[in-house]
Amino acid sequence: MIRRGFSLIEVMIVIAIIAFFAVLALPNFMNLFAKAKRSEAYIHLRALYMLEKAYFAEHGAYSNKLQGAESLNWKPEGSVNYTYGFPGSAVVGALGAPAGALQGASVSEKGFTLAAAGDIDNDGDVDVLTINDKGEIKIVKDDLQS
Repeated sequence: MIRRGFSLIEVMIVIAIIAFFAVLALPNFMNLFAKAKRSEAYIHLRALYMLEKAYFAEHGAYSNKLQGAESLNWKPEGSVNYTYGFPGSAVVGALGAPAGALQGASVSEKGFTLAAAGDIDNDGDVDVLTINDKGEIKIVKDDLQS
């Protein structure tokens, strides 16, 4: 007798093995998704850095506002995940980090520090990145390590 196809038990065993490997791989994929969200912050912080430098070249001072009068007039394309800006002036992103998470951000006559905050892995802790007037991006609070 020639057998064609697989028995139900054989198919169920293969599905169980695939499900097991998927469960093992899921944390790694979640970490990759979180890193992709963080890459957005790097791009927008670099853009805000360039806007601050251009504003300084025109006005001789740095701005502590992202939008409105005497501001950087930053309008990000589409939606953003992180919250960007200063404690008094922020663009709140889809991840819902409060503007209070931007405590490291400030502006003075000598320089500036812009901040971005977001809960990239939905654990309640906020990921905070800053960029200063020298263009140095620093991870103040790493949500991927907590």
